[in-house]
Amino acid sequence: MNFLKNIFSMEIKQIKSKLSILKVLNYYGLKADKNGMLNCPFHNDKTPSMKIYPETNTWTCFSSNCTAGTGDQIEMIQRKDKLNKHQAILKAKSMLNGSPVQSVKPNKKPVPVPPTDKERIAFLEKMFSYFKKAVSNSRPAKDYLINRHLDISKIEAGYNSGQFHHGTRKDEALIKSCLNYGLLKKTDKKSRTGDLSYKAFGKSCIVFPLKNKENKISGLYFRSILPNTAGRHFYLKNKTGLYPEQPKPEIKSLILTESIIDAATLLQYPEITNKHNILALFGTNGLTGEHMEAIILWMIARKDKTKEITLFLDGDEAGQKAAEKYCRTIKKITDEQLFIYTVDTPDGEDINSLLDGHQPNIYTHLLNNKKLFISTEKTLIEPEEPKEPKEPKEPEVKIPNSLNNYITKSLLNTTNPDYITLTTGDLHLTVLGGINLQQLDRLRITLKITNQTGKVRNNIDLYNIDQTDRFINKAAEKLETGSTTLNRAISVLTDKLELYRLNKLEAMKTNKPKDRILSEARKNKAIKYLSAPELLKRTNEDIGKTGVIGEENNRMLMILVFISRLREQPLHIISLGGSGTGKTYLQEKISELIPEQDKKEITILSENAFYYFEKTELKHKLVLIEDMDGAEQVLYPLRELQSKKKISKTVPIKDSKGNLKTITLNVEGPICLAGTTTKERLYEDNANRSILIYLDNTKEHKEKIMNYQRKLSAGKIDTKKEEEIKELFKDIQTVLKPVKVRNPYAEQLKIPEHVFKPLRTNSHYLTFIETVTFYHQYQRTLKTDTGTGSPACEPYIETTIEDIEEANKLIKDVLLAKSDELTKTVREFFEQLKKQIKKDKKQSFYSKEIQEHLRIYPMKVNRYLRELESRNFIRRTGGNRKKGFEYEIYRTDEYTKLKSGMNILDEILNQIKQNKENI
Repeated sequence: MNFLKNIFSMEIKQIKSKLSILKVLNYYGLKADKNGMLNCPFHNDKTPSMKIYPETNTWTCFSSNCTAGTGDQIEMIQRKDKLNKHQAILKAKSMLNGSPVQSVKPNKKPVPVPPTDKERIAFLEKMFSYFKKAVSNSRPAKDYLINRHLDISKIEAGYNSGQFHHGTRKDEALIKSCLNYGLLKKTDKKSRTGDLSYKAFGKSCIVFPLKNKENKISGLYFRSILPNTAGRHFYLKNKTGLYPEQPKPEIKSLILTESIIDAATLLQYPEITNKHNILALFGTNGLTGEHMEAIILWMIARKDKTKEITLFLDGDEAGQKAAEKYCRTIKKITDEQLFIYTVDTPDGEDINSLLDGHQPNIYTHLLNNKKLFISTEKTLIEPEEPKEPKEPKEPEVKIPNSLNNYITKSLLNTTNPDYITLTTGDLHLTVLGGINLQQLDRLRITLKITNQTGKVRNNIDLYNIDQTDRFINKAAEKLETGSTTLNRAISVLTDKLELYRLNKLEAMKTNKPKDRILSEARKNKAIKYLSAPELLKRTNEDIGKTGVIGEENNRMLMILVFISRLREQPLHIISLGGSGTGKTYLQEKISELIPEQDKKEITILSENAFYYFEKTELKHKLVLIEDMDGAEQVLYPLRELQSKKKISKTVPIKDSKGNLKTITLNVEGPICLAGTTTKERLYEDNANRSILIYLDNTKEHKEKIMNYQRKLSAGKIDTKKEEEIKELFKDIQTVLKPVKVRNPYAEQLKIPEHVFKPLRTNSHYLTFIETVTFYHQYQRTLKTDTGTGSPACEPYIETTIEDIEEANKLIKDVLLAKSDELTKTVREFFEQLKKQIKKDKKQSFYSKEIQEHLRIYPMKVNRYLRELESRNFIRRTGGNRKKGFEYEIYRTDEYTKLKSGMNILDEILNQIKQNKENI
């Protein structure tokens, strides 16, 4: 028996070797085009989908609507004439011998002919049109769609009530088709009339159409709306097709969603569909070969154009893992113009559920902040040590053989960064000594290439095309391999080294915090807080509950300045005081109330560092400098960002050919700057642009802080409550909107006449009042007009008298300090000095006496006295260097007059109130 089988097998091999596939095609009147393509004879094929391979005498149909697959000459005859294999061999022999073809009788039991794809599509499109009409007649279906934020007028969806076969029992053709395609199933029960009973597939489900490459309905997806099965989904048997349709090549971006419901949600918004193709996956294990085929064909159609694929999956662990897995699968497509991104979906949310607590613009916001996927996949060249058995791997995504050329399986091994390897085909490439991460205009490496013939080593800059070509020609000769093969391997290595370097550079950067997205409950709580009376008083009290002890006035000034970063013209603030007075502590504690994505904390920066931020990375951000003494080199760009709201710098760089060219680095503002220092005079230019606050250095304040520290150490501070209040303040700032502010009383306001730098100080005063109004925006009426100085119909809110009153209380000390010739520390010394002289009832004093009475270091006393003498606050009346100098106070009441000048704020406010009462 085995002998006969061997002879029969040898006979088949001889037939196949002599009878070409082209001769078989010619017999049936079929002819392939110059690319070897023809319309498949086994299904209704409008576009050639069958590929002929004369060198192997085989054929393959790549259509997802065809079940023919791949075959040879014998299988072509067998399928065309519906014969068994033996009958097909006999017919092939007749064709080979040139003799008349023997009439071959088909099998006695004919194989039932399955319905054609054309018939299936026609039936499903007819049924879907019925399902689509059924939605309007079903209240549960409409309620479900409303609850899922789906508008039936904007998406393709239907409803299966399970009644489509009722009243049509005589339509045997419909029932037969439904049984054949899986929409009906026979049951053992019988109806009241004695007829057979049927069970409808996908009953009480929303129905979505799945479409083939021609965008015809080739499958259906059902999602249950019943309470006990809500969320369950089903596919019609022989599942084919994608939702909503094949990607359009004219659109460069493709969004992959985790589910069909998510895809349907995005389809409702033109601002998304105009910029992105949308394609639904079938869950976290639902990237199929049909998806990959659609993706690759979309990429082929775009040729050398840019292509972006974004994985917008659920914000849970399964979604994150699936996104990374799919990114790695898609990344194997060899296309330099392909960029893959992932979206940081909020925890526990999916695309559809985001609408429960947000407006649709949340999608645009998340897509604008998508992250580039950088592959870190590795393949070890050396055999690994035996490991414990792992869980079975998921099956690989299958794609048509004809598209395999677009997939690369060459993976970079970067386990040892100084010994990077890549194996492709029979070539083993090794990068010795790693790569330079800084010089991005070149990719110079020491390369070793090995194959069975030998090995070659050389230094090479992969960005130098002439050098690379010379190396490839010499290496191909030594390794006895084709230059085309070697060129392809070098190209793959270059691409992967670029991605590796980019990945390393990205890893060196600090992870950017995610944008703050609020649930509806948290959003409402924040708005309620902003809408309640006595907002500034409650804010001050709650700041105190976060661990900020004392400094009631300074902490309110600082939080309002930090909030001003959201406006077009932010304020800036510098905290002044001696060492150990709590400057940094206050700034750090108030900055903890600011959302993480809205602030940049800086300790030390190099001179050019600010110019290398991303263009909008600092826009409307709070920039915190812990100690300005450590940031002297960046004070100039900081001043420019404060005043001009942008900085730019032109720098020379070398291109890939070594030629010098210039590029301009631009960084946009505005920024809100906060810093601390002990040297007010040293940073006068920056101080003039800022609100200056002086820290409380009294014994009472220090005792309060130490008491808090003791309670914290004893575990008597509710730190959880502190964190809750901090999160509330972050939420409050998230719901503040960038609304315009107008001050109808601005023309009547004045600042004290003794203020230094009155132009800037006046601007700060008015801006601070506007910031108080801005913070009260939920308590102000939104107005619009077409008045001068504002774009037509631009909304705005107005400053109230109460806003001015609150601002005056907070900013008086600032304006007083701005009016004083003396710094805060010298002023405090001078006032203590005047009290001591008055107490001693003397007209003059010696420096040594003051040292003893005020208990201040001699060097400080001498420095303060020199300052006061130089500004004519005191004058020397006698004494000498050896015994000490005698002084007397020359200006005794100047500070009283200075403080009385602050009364102008209250006087003008009272006048405004009276004028308003008289109207």
